[in-house]
This record gives sequence, C-alpha cells and structure tokens, in this order.
Amino acid sequence: MALEIVVPVFNEESVLEKSISRLAEYLSQEMPSTWQITIADNASTDNTAVIATRLATQLPNVVYRRLQVKGRGFALRDAWGASTARVLAYLDVDLSTDLAALPPLVAPLLSGHSDVSIGTRLGATSRVSRGPKREFISRCYNFLLKRTMQVKFSDAQCGFKAIRADVAKKLLPLVEDNGWFFDTELLIIAERSGLRIHEIPVDWVDDPDSRVDIRQTAVDDLRGLIRVGGGLMKGSIPVQAIYAELGRRPFVPPGRPSFFGQVLRFGLVGAASTIAFALLYLVLQGPMGAQQANFMSLLLTAVGNTAANRRFTFGIRGPARLFTQQFQGMIVFLLAWTITSASLAALHTVYLDATPSHELIVLTAANVLATLMRFVLLRLWVFRRRSSTAPVHAVSLTPSKEPAL
Repeated sequence: MALEIVVPVFNEESVLEKSISRLAEYLSQEMPSTWQITIADNASTDNTAVIATRLATQLPNVVYRRLQVKGRGFALRDAWGASTARVLAYLDVDLSTDLAALPPLVAPLLSGHSDVSIGTRLGATSRVSRGPKREFISRCYNFLLKRTMQVKFSDAQCGFKAIRADVAKKLLPLVEDNGWFFDTELLIIAERSGLRIHEIPVDWVDDPDSRVDIRQTAVDDLRGLIRVGGGLMKGSIPVQAIYAELGRRPFVPPGRPSFFGQVLRFGLVGAASTIAFALLYLVLQGPMGAQQANFMSLLLTAVGNTAANRRFTFGIRGPARLFTQQFQGMIVFLLAWTITSASLAALHTVYLDATPSHELIVLTAANVLATLMRFVLLRLWVFRRRSSTAPVHAVSLTPSKEPAL
C-alpha cells in the first residue's frame, strides 16, 4: 500500500459520516496511488463507534480502529505503528484543510524526496479563515517555537501532515507526548535530526465548533517545549544517531564577527527589539495593565532578541547548546525585567497619574540600561567563545548520556 490516512476522532458523530464519505470520494477520484482511510477512535462515548463501523463496512478502503484512551497522539501512534503503508498521513476530521492540498502533501514522500510533509497556514500564499484570537495565539506559539528551538518549519499544529513509514518507525519511540503536542515534538526531533521537512501552503477554514481548550493546550505545549529542550540539551534524545542514519545535511559550522561588528549588529537588533517592545506594550497595556503588559512584551521580545543575537550578532548557527543559551537568555531577560519593572514602580510612586506615554518613556530609558547589560552578559557568558568543542559520534539509537549537538 502506498498511503494510509489516519483520521483521529473523539465524539464526532455529527461530522464523521459526511467527512469520511467526502474524503473517500476525493481519494477515489484524485489519488492514483493505493490508499486506505483509518478512523482512529480514541475512547468516544457517543455514536461515533456505530457510525465508524458502518462506514468501514460500506466504503471500500476504510477501516476502523478503537482505543480505550483519549489523546490524538495515542491514536496516531497506534494506527501508524500498525500500518504497512509506505507513507502515513493524518487529517483532522472536520476537514478544515482543502483536500486539494493532499496530493502535493504526499508526493514528495512517495518519491523519496522528503521525509516529513506538513501543511502550513502561515505561508505567504496560504488562505486562512479564522478568528483573531486563534490567529494571535497560533502566531505567538510558532514564534516562540522557532526562536527557542531554532526550527525552520512555520506551522507546527496544522492538522494536515504526512511522514514516510521508515522515518516514523525511528521517530515514534522517541516522542513522549500523546496529546496535542505530539505533532510539535515529532517535528522538532525530525528537523534536529537533519531530516527534510516539506511544507505546502494550504487553504484552511476554522471549525467554529472546535472543542479544543486553547488555554490548557497552550500551557501543555509550553511544558512540552521545556521538556523537549531539556532532552536535547542532556542528549537523552539521540538526534545525532538519527542524523547518522537518515539525516540529509550537515549542521552549519559557527562563525563569529569582529568585536566592532558585534557592537553594530547588537545595536541593530536592540533597536528592532525596542520598537517591537513599544508596539507590544501599547497593544497589551489596556487589557492587561502596566506591569503585566511590560512582562509579556519583554518575554516575547527577549526570546526573539536572544535568537537574533545568537545568529546575527555572534554568528552562532546550528542546534549546539541552543536550549542552554535560550535558558541563559531568559535569566538575562529576568534581570532586564527587574530593571524595567523597578523603574515603572518608581514612576508610579512619584507620579500617581502617569499616562501610558509617561510609562513608555521611562521604560524606554530603562531598556537602554538593560540593553547595555544584556550585551555584556551575552558576549561574556551566554555566547562566549569556547576554546574547543569535541564532536559527538553516535552509532546507535540507544539514548546516550553524552551531550548531543
């Protein structure tokens, strides 16, 4: 079999029959390769099981699998692990993504050109219809993901992905999450292992009846980022072993500009960060209050500032010590936040009726001082030049205690 498409479901009796019938009809007409649709039911309590069983009986190339535990990751792990297809894919049951993107999604995998293929809602030519809240949360999440993990893919959570079966066999045992973070963790490990991830822009319409708890999902995703970053830092995720077996490109060796070049580049990054901070603060100050807006604005700009200085100012590329450096950057951020929050508190003590404009002036002046401190700490501590770096040579997929690059 060339392609197996898994559709994870949980209590989807209202849309299941319509979506699976539509998907099967499309594949029959447009997919020249052999295919199968697997309805992966993870512990539904409504009539999903009855409908899915009937569809598997009535429609050719449709099968039904049931798990007694919840979690999209569980459903995908179970179905993909049992598959005999060369390429494995999954779609959200609401079919928010236009099915016309399915052939170009799987074509690079069937040909062997790529290892993983994903749809992106954040591409320049993507057409997306969704509310501003979901759009803002999605872009903030992917911004943090790219800056902390130094990944290149643009959209981690679009429910429209595919992977070669041989690659999935290597990666799935290393993915710990069985919920919504499953996709992100799989993609991080794949890219950090040197695998080729193909992206296609998609047309995507938000499902107004989505029951995803956005706040809890965001918290779980942040916890997942910390866990995966720690695993990469400690070497418990054997990305070098996967790279040695399946990787397609060498990691880019680091370079380092002169001191004058570092000062100039740091100034440009600092100016851009200051402007970004000011805009974010003005947007967030109303709904969140001064101190909370200051914290969130500094957090978002600090992550971007550390990533930009790592690559642009100090010429460091590749995943070596990435998570450690972002963690150290967060410590620098906390020191900067202490300076700015103290200045804000002093302003409100002296001038009780301070306006947002007054607050912004004081915070900008405090940020100048924090910027000077940040440069010193980044150069002498976070991104200091190391005398030598011993390469790591992994020979098996058994987790090692040696640090991975």
